Amino acid sequence: MQLTETVSGVLSDRIVSLSESQTIAMAKKARELVAKGIDVINLSFGEPDFQTPQYIKDAAKQAIDDGFTFYTPVAGYPELRQAIADKLKRDNNLDYKPENIVVSTGAKQAIANAVMCLVNPGDEVLIFSPYWVSYEEIVKLAEGIPVQVVGKIENNYKVTAQQLEDAITSNTKLVMYSSPCNPTGSVFTKEELEAFARILEKHPQVHIIADEIYEYINFSGKHHSMAGFDFIKDRVITVNGFSKGYAMTGWRVGYLAASKEIADACDKMQSQITSGTCSIAQKAAVGALKGGKESAEMMTEAYKRRRDLVLDLLKEIPEIKTYVPEGAFYIFPDVSAFFGKSWEDYQINDSMDLSMFLLNDANVALVSGDAFGASQCIRFSFAASDEKLTEAMKRIKTSLAKLA
Repeated sequence: MQLTETVSGVLSDRIVSLSESQTIAMAKKARELVAKGIDVINLSFGEPDFQTPQYIKDAAKQAIDDGFTFYTPVAGYPELRQAIADKLKRDNNLDYKPENIVVSTGAKQAIANAVMCLVNPGDEVLIFSPYWVSYEEIVKLAEGIPVQVVGKIENNYKVTAQQLEDAITSNTKLVMYSSPCNPTGSVFTKEELEAFARILEKHPQVHIIADEIYEYINFSGKHHSMAGFDFIKDRVITVNGFSKGYAMTGWRVGYLAASKEIADACDKMQSQITSGTCSIAQKAAVGALKGGKESAEMMTEAYKRRRDLVLDLLKEIPEIKTYVPEGAFYIFPDVSAFFGKSWEDYQINDSMDLSMFLLNDANVALVSGDAFGASQCIRFSFAASDEKLTEAMKRIKTSLAKLA
């Protein structure tokens, strides 16, 4: 949604041209229907349906009792930055010191910090597409030029090394991608990442933001990091956080790991916008890292089962073109077979029309693929109970059968 109904000249061009996050917008519409007493199944939001593990809550309670109620260092408590550095070494074999870590109010802020610190007006930013909704808008805020590099469903939506090489120009400043990917769930292998790294090695002006927020929700085996290749490590900004793997969405704690030059710049940027992240949430994050990955592994097993359930149910709708996501908790099917169809007053011209039809007719909230750079798709989140997913797929099948 854009602010097009404002008085001319009151608001900045920056905010008028900025799009609202469609995931948040769809969730808002779903809540409006729920407020009217309608039973809506919300599969639009990228949020675990699990409670934050108790040992993390206990760490937060202890922090309150111990008096951690004051301003925090901009880049995060030293204890948390050290714990993150230890985690990166343990899980990813990446050598970082606390001075390379900046803790932010969610991974989104970490990404925004990095983009604002690297991109000048007119710089091109290559975004692997489909992409997370905020990448393009953050680049626009930095006055950069977003350039989509589009992966095909036949390759699980993964961009190839040749596509990356073909897209780089003398104006390219940054590459952005996520793995596991939101919205597709695709996961890059070590070999695929190395192929990207070898290409980027030839372009020293290009930095890379590797969004690894779904690292622990991986069904394909070991997670691999672009920063694992030493010959480009200093140009990689690794972004991660606690929302997905630890079911800590409301705690708002994310972080980046980068060269000291970039980390210092992000510290400087953040100091003028939000300062340090919530003290209690940071202490909870320390507890999360010290508590291991058992809860994350349990949740991942549940997500894998739910993925398989949804894929089986979608097979009953042959017009929907699917694939097998290897991580995260989304499936991003091609629904273009329904474009041009209609039912009563509903005319389906694109995925936004289809998502609104399913919200109002099936009472299932999904997100249009336009938000992710793929207008032929719709994003389903399977971060919901088996019962809700089964009912949602039943409703969707019934509603789609009405279209002709």
